[in-house]
Amino acid sequence: MSEEMQTKGDEQRSYVVAGAKLSCSKGDQSSTLKMPISHGVFTKNKAQMNTMDFKPQVNIQPFGLCSSLANPTVAAATAANNGILTPQPCTPVVTMPWINGKTDQLIENYPALTNQSTNMCLYSGTIRVEDDGQE
Repeated sequence: MSEEMQTKGDEQRSYVVAGAKLSCSKGDQSSTLKMPISHGVFTKNKAQMNTMDFKPQVNIQPFGLCSSLANPTVAAATAANNGILTPQPCTPVVTMPWINGKTDQLIENYPALTNQSTNMCLYSGTIRVEDDGQE
């Protein structure tokens, strides 16, 4: 069972740890949240994440194939295929910290990442936490 915290109403928030499962609204596969170096805070023996753990290829891994025409490779492949959507490898382009972190629980001076946190890819995908990774 996840380590949870009560929030407004009946909605439960839980802390996100290394190994959490992520999804992108424009990708066709889930991804795993990585933490190369721990912040020194653990939940159920797994490194707890903060809102600054958003770096593509370091923290946020690819999501299979991207179907967003905002992605230049998808747009080019689609144009070359007579306008038929042609998904291409998804390499997320994320430039800002996660939103909706737990501001009263700081991990190395930044809000703790929760299962309600989201981020946006510059190619118009919404990145969400599907599983907090606590198992």
